[in-house]
Amino acid sequence: MYIFIAALLLNSVLFSTNIYPKLLIDFLSEKQITSYQACLVQFYMFYTLVGSEFLLLAAMAYDRYVSICKPLQYPYIMTKKTSIIFLALSWLLPACHHIGLAILTAIQKLCIFTLKIIFCNNAIYNLFCVPSRAVSIYGVVCFLNVVVLPVIFIAYTYTRILIICYHSSGEFRRKAAQTCVPHLLVLINSFYLLICCLITVRLESDIPNTARLLMALQTVLYNPLFNPIIYGLKMTEIYKHLMRMRPMKKK
Repeated sequence: MYIFIAALLLNSVLFSTNIYPKLLIDFLSEKQITSYQACLVQFYMFYTLVGSEFLLLAAMAYDRYVSICKPLQYPYIMTKKTSIIFLALSWLLPACHHIGLAILTAIQKLCIFTLKIIFCNNAIYNLFCVPSRAVSIYGVVCFLNVVVLPVIFIAYTYTRILIICYHSSGEFRRKAAQTCVPHLLVLINSFYLLICCLITVRLESDIPNTARLLMALQTVLYNPLFNPIIYGLKMTEIYKHLMRMRPMKKK
């Protein structure tokens, strides 16, 4: 479990690295300018890391399913080799999926050169002279493979976990909840932020600038901060260390 948590937090660090440096440069500059090539790189990394997050959450859901529903078989199923394969697939599959989308986007002819966003996402489709059906279809396929299918798999594993918990003791249900609730909170947060991002792009002309900015800031702020807090406070040793760091009250 801790290997997958570490991978999820590393993914958040990479996500922040992709967004924040350029965002800070823009805040300190009078004119916010970027090249189309740099925008495509940020676009590619953004959706690759979002896809990796959902696949890592799916791997964690399977890990929780095996540990709760098949505890005696856990050491034989979740071996070091299995964990490495899950981690590799979580990063390689989205990277391979979205390289094709980035290439298709790069070859499109542009007629507009202004973006009403603080980082490059699929709002760059609005720059095309002619809407590309190939890009749209490929984007939907990527979304289904790296977001929808993992979410369905997670829902299935947690349904099985809930069934096992329903027929188990109160102590077992308490321990299962301690393990699974943080994972579900991170999943809900990630899915909510992705939906906000998609809505912002699709309804660009109908959303006020302030609302668009706030929704975009949610995406770049909440995710990197939310994951470490949820999982950091969950880990007993970290929680105890934070408690020891609190200033002692004078008697």
